[in-house]
Formats: sequence, C-alpha cells, structure tokens
Amino acid sequence: MAADTMTYDNPFAHTAAGELGVNRDTMLQNELLLRTELGKPKRRGIIIPAGITYGRPNEMRGGGSSEALHGWPTISSSTLPFKRKENSAQRDFMALNKAAVSAGLVTANAQFEFRATHDVRRKTQSGDGQRNRTRRMPPSMVFGISTRPSTPIFDLLEHKYQDKWLQERRKLELAKRQEENKKRSPGQVYETRATLLRTYQNPVNPEPLWQMPKFTKEAKPSLQTFRSGRARTIAYSAFESDKISRKGNLGHGTYESAKN
Repeated sequence: MAADTMTYDNPFAHTAAGELGVNRDTMLQNELLLRTELGKPKRRGIIIPAGITYGRPNEMRGGGSSEALHGWPTISSSTLPFKRKENSAQRDFMALNKAAVSAGLVTANAQFEFRATHDVRRKTQSGDGQRNRTRRMPPSMVFGISTRPSTPIFDLLEHKYQDKWLQERRKLELAKRQEENKKRSPGQVYETRATLLRTYQNPVNPEPLWQMPKFTKEAKPSLQTFRSGRARTIAYSAFESDKISRKGNLGHGTYESAKN
C-alpha cells in the first residue's frame, strides 16, 4: 500500500489550531497545561460564559449640568442603607453608673454585670417639641459676622479724615479754654515778682546724719613715705607725665611702642 493512501489515528498530529496534539476541554481549564502565547497575557483556564459583564454598572441620574448647578441632591431616609428607629433612645450610662455606685458596686466587673441586668434610656423630645423649638427662630435671622463696609476711596483722596481730625482737635482746645476761663474769677489777684519774693524762703541744708564722735574727726595718715611735701609733689608730677606712654588704666604697665 502506498504511503500517500495510508491513514493513521495519531494523537500528536497537527490540528487546525496549529498546536501539537489534541486538546481536550478539561485541558483548557488547567492553568499548568496552558502555554503563553506571544504578545498575549497569560491564560488562567477560566471559561467565561457568554452574556456576562463584570464590574459595577454606572447609575444613570436624571438631569445634567444645569440641575447640578441649581442645587445638591438631598438624601432621604429611604435611600439610606439602614433605618433608624424613631423611638429608639440611647442608653444613659451616667445614670447607670450612678445607680451602680448607690447600690454599693465599686469594681469594674460588678458595674459591668449591673449594666447588663439594668437598662436606663435617655429622655427624648417628641416631634412636636422639636417643631416648636424650630419655629421660635425668626426666618430673617442670619448667623455669622457681618462684612466690614469697604473704605471710601474718595474720602481718602480728599483728606477728609485729616480735616475731621483737625476739627475735633480744635473743638477740644476751645472746650479747654472755656473751662479755664470759667475757673478764673473776676476778682482774682495774679502773683507778681514782689509777692513771690515775700513768700520765698531761703533753702536750709539738711542736718547731717548722726555718727559716733570718733568717726567725725578726719584721720591723718600714720605713715609718710616721702621725706617732705615737696618731694611728694615732684614724684606725683613725674608719674602723671610718665603714665601717658605706659599701658593700663592707671598707667602702671609697660611702655607702649611707637605707633605709625
């Protein structure tokens, strides 16, 4: 039999997909048996059914930019994920702790057991009370700090504030002069130089502070190093002339070098 007429059922024959061998459906679901294709991401062996869309759908809201500029959408209680009970009041832990201490429970475990077996709720106001409280506020009330009015530029350019300050100063000076004139009586006698000399008193030196008699007398030096007063005067004059070229505040240092 010729070779071109022979057919073999070879499992490793090339398929139409261009792969070696025959791939079963179970092999396409095994990630270890799948080969990565050139230029494509690696396959994970997950078969996606037709007609399934993954992800979160975008919610289409009515309106457009005009409605967004007119105002923000309000959140109603129906759109909330949870519903709060209208008559549900919170527990009053301050009242529970006070009652536990009054009962003689001072430890943490005892107070925990007391709160587990007892319950006290806070008092809530009814809807009518809240409505009446909101009605008390006038509709025209505005909260916040009022805006400061703008400074008039024309008044600044025309120096009106300076003129106003000068007028106020003049009024104050006139008021002071009028008060001084009122204080002066018509029969008032002014002081002259003669009247001031009559009332003048010569200053008197204050008395010296008290000292012991032995300290009031001037003490004389007990040691004289100079032979005479003339020798002392000559020595001091020589010292005064010599200390100019010496260093130090008192002129007792070494001689200074000549300065250029």
